[in-house]
Amino acid sequence: MNLVELQHQTPLLDALRHCAQRPNTPFYAPGHKRGQGIPSQLSNLLGSQVFRADLPELVELDNLFAPQGPIQAAQELAAQAFGAEQTWFLANGSTSGVIAAIIATCNPGDRIILPRNVHQSAISGLILSGAIPVFVEPEYDPVLDLVHSITPAGVTTALTQYPDAKALLMVYPTYYGVCGDVQAIAQLAHAQGIPLLVDEAHGPHFVFHPELPTAALAAGADLAVQSIHKVLSAMTQAAMLHVQGERVDRDRLTKALQLVQSTSPSYLLLASLDAARQQMATQGQALMTQTLQLADLARTQISQILGLQVLQLEQAGSPGFATLDRTRLTVTVSGLGLTGFEADEILNEEFGVTAELPSLQHLTFIISLGNTEADIQQLVMALKSLTEGHHGSLPSNLVGANGRLPLPNVMLSPRDAWFAPTETVAIAQAVNRVSAELVCPYPPGIPILVPGEAIASEAINYLQQVLAAGGFITGCADASLQTLKVAKEEAGKIRNEKA
Repeated sequence: MNLVELQHQTPLLDALRHCAQRPNTPFYAPGHKRGQGIPSQLSNLLGSQVFRADLPELVELDNLFAPQGPIQAAQELAAQAFGAEQTWFLANGSTSGVIAAIIATCNPGDRIILPRNVHQSAISGLILSGAIPVFVEPEYDPVLDLVHSITPAGVTTALTQYPDAKALLMVYPTYYGVCGDVQAIAQLAHAQGIPLLVDEAHGPHFVFHPELPTAALAAGADLAVQSIHKVLSAMTQAAMLHVQGERVDRDRLTKALQLVQSTSPSYLLLASLDAARQQMATQGQALMTQTLQLADLARTQISQILGLQVLQLEQAGSPGFATLDRTRLTVTVSGLGLTGFEADEILNEEFGVTAELPSLQHLTFIISLGNTEADIQQLVMALKSLTEGHHGSLPSNLVGANGRLPLPNVMLSPRDAWFAPTETVAIAQAVNRVSAELVCPYPPGIPILVPGEAIASEAINYLQQVLAAGGFITGCADASLQTLKVAKEEAGKIRNEKA
């Protein structure tokens, strides 16, 4: 059987189907016993069949942490489909993959180079590993008011200043679909003898169509973490981690994944990864062609609506904005005198259209294989209606607030700050103190305050603007942002790792 024929197989999905359908008297977890004990309200919503397949690590279903059967076969097929040498299924989302990647490559006290606009999972990885961050400032476009990727020049500076760094991590693409020069950055990392780790959560579809950006592995990355649920068809929380080459210790990576994943992973999630891989391996190019056509249709029509601007592929060409994922649609709504949060609320409540990511000036929409032409027309109609009752521009004190914040000083390692004695202070007294909290608007989950960093007044102002504009912040004990937790003064200043 050739590789193309093999990709039609779904070994894990088949094994789960067999176990779910066979008669069995269960004296094992979960407690609902193949759906017999499920509350009626839940079974009325979801049906009964799904619970027959909510099974534990039965012999026939293999073990995620020591696969030798259908999970191993499914992961091998995924590696072939996504261009990896080895693939691990993740039932705890890309979060677990990013954390494990850092733990696998960094010991306590080791430096890792990474962009300041990383997802909060990377900060969790720093806390758990004890690694010391060397933050690189990503490129900022003041016209678009968007933060893009880190640049080869910025990485070169960091590597020169910290030649003992053990790993380099980048985000590719950003939440807005912007892709940096991953190939050039991979070459810089490899010249230094360290691995390039890529948070490719929003790019699992890249490998399946020639008009999409180059997949991170194909561009030279050593490790890539992908959220298969975000833009493909796996269930929420289902992700994959891919590796190639010898720069990442695979045994240590396997052990790191055991630290951050449940010992009772959901086989519904794991089987959905198997099914999503089979779908993309056998139909991926056709599905992505259709998705790109829908995205181009939306971009063309929305670009013609007065008062709105759409992020375009033609705007690429800078070191931090090498290309754009056309399936990601970022619309600037500030020309209507609305924040993205306000526009999102109107679209959701009045038109039943919900964006993936509202921010101060923009709305970002994910267009995927699950969308239809009717969806696009509904989106365009809703945006046209939005413009009819709103004119003008945002107040000047909000314009640019979504952009580049000053690169903060790292006073303590995130791990030391996490475990340091803390005190709660009024927000006005928190400036220049060392943050003990991980605070970020969510989505996108990019931290504004990181444990161990000196708190800048600009960061507090930005968070207050997000709250005032209707956004949400997570991670702080005081959700009203009247107070913050900071490290006590005796924790001391131990290092400044600003690149």
